[in-house]
Amino acid sequence: MAAGLATVFRGEELPAEERFDCWRELLERMRACDATSAHAGDFRAELRRSELGEVVLFGTSFPSVRFRRTERMVRRSDEGVLHLSFLQEGTMTLTRGAGRTEALRPGDLHLVDSSTPYDLRTFGGPTVGRAEPRVSGVGIDFPAALLPLPPHRLRGLLGRGFSARAGSAALLSEFLLGLDRQAAALGPAEAARLGAVVLDLVAAWLARELDAEGVVPDDARQRALVEGVRAFVRRNLHDPELSPATIAAAHHVSVSHLHRVFTRQSAGETVAAWIRGQRLERARRDLADPAQRATPIHAVAARWGILRADDFSRSFRAAYGLPPREYRHRELAAIAGQAGKWPPGGPGPGPVPDGS
Repeated sequence: MAAGLATVFRGEELPAEERFDCWRELLERMRACDATSAHAGDFRAELRRSELGEVVLFGTSFPSVRFRRTERMVRRSDEGVLHLSFLQEGTMTLTRGAGRTEALRPGDLHLVDSSTPYDLRTFGGPTVGRAEPRVSGVGIDFPAALLPLPPHRLRGLLGRGFSARAGSAALLSEFLLGLDRQAAALGPAEAARLGAVVLDLVAAWLARELDAEGVVPDDARQRALVEGVRAFVRRNLHDPELSPATIAAAHHVSVSHLHRVFTRQSAGETVAAWIRGQRLERARRDLADPAQRATPIHAVAARWGILRADDFSRSFRAAYGLPPREYRHRELAAIAGQAGKWPPGGPGPGPVPDGS
C-alpha cells in the first residue's frame, strides 16, 4: 500500500451485520457526526482515505444515509476544518444550523465548515446493473487557515451548491476525481505536492465565486492556471490545431504569459514539449493495447493529433528508444507470452500492421 493511502474499506469484505458499524467508525475518525441508515442491516459501501500533506482526500460510495453534526460535536471536536465535497451520484439536502436547506444534485460542489452543526440527508440515485441506488462522490478536508482568503468572506458560500460543469469548479472536480483514482500509486512527497495544488485550485475557485481573484497569491494563481492548461490539453490532444496560441486564447492570457508561467511551474518544460509528450504517451499506450492491434500505426498517431507519419516515428523513437512498429511488436509479444499463448522465444504474435 502506498504511503499516501491510509484507509480502504469495502463492505463486501465483512459480514453483513458488521458493515455499517465499521463504515461509520471509519467515517467518524474523519468527520465527527452521527450516521444512520435504513440499509444498516446489509450496508454495501466503499470508503477510501488518502493523505496529501495537510489535505485529506476521500472517495466514497454508499446507499442512502442521514448525517447529523450536533452542537455538542462541534464543541468537542471543532478544529477550524473545511470540508469540500463533489457529488457524483445521488442527491442531498443540507441544512446548516438553523439556516435554510440546500438541495444538492450530481455535479455539484459544496463547502461546509466544522464549526457549524448540520443535518445532511443523502438519497441514492438511479443505477444500472446494481441492486440498490447509490450515493457517491469525492471530497477533501483541510485546515481553513491554509486558504489565502479571509474567513469572513467565505461565510456566504458555506452550505451552498455550486455547479462544477464549467470553469475553475470543473477543473477542481476533475482534479479531485483523478487524485482519487491514482491515490494508491502516490508516494509521500508526490502526495504532498499534489495536496498543495488542490489548495491552489480551491483558492482559485472560491476567489472567482467571491470576485476576489486579487486576494490569491501570484504563485497560487499561476499553479492553478497551469493545472487548467494541462486539463485543457488532455481534453484536446486529438485536435491537430492544438497549440500554445489556441491554449492561451482559451484561457484569456497572452502567449508570452502562458509560456512564462508554464515553463516556470513545469521545471523548464515548454507548453509545446508537454503537448508532444502527452500525445506520444497516449499513442504508446494504444500501441501496447492488444485490443487495438489491428489499428494501423498512422491511425493511432492521427488519433492523438500527430498527422505526419515521419514526425511520429522520429519523435517516438527519440522518446522510447524504438520505432513505433518495433515497440508494438515487443509489447504485444510480451503480453501474449505472459498469457501463456507461447513460450518465451517462441514464434511471437505474427504480423503487425506497419501503418503504411
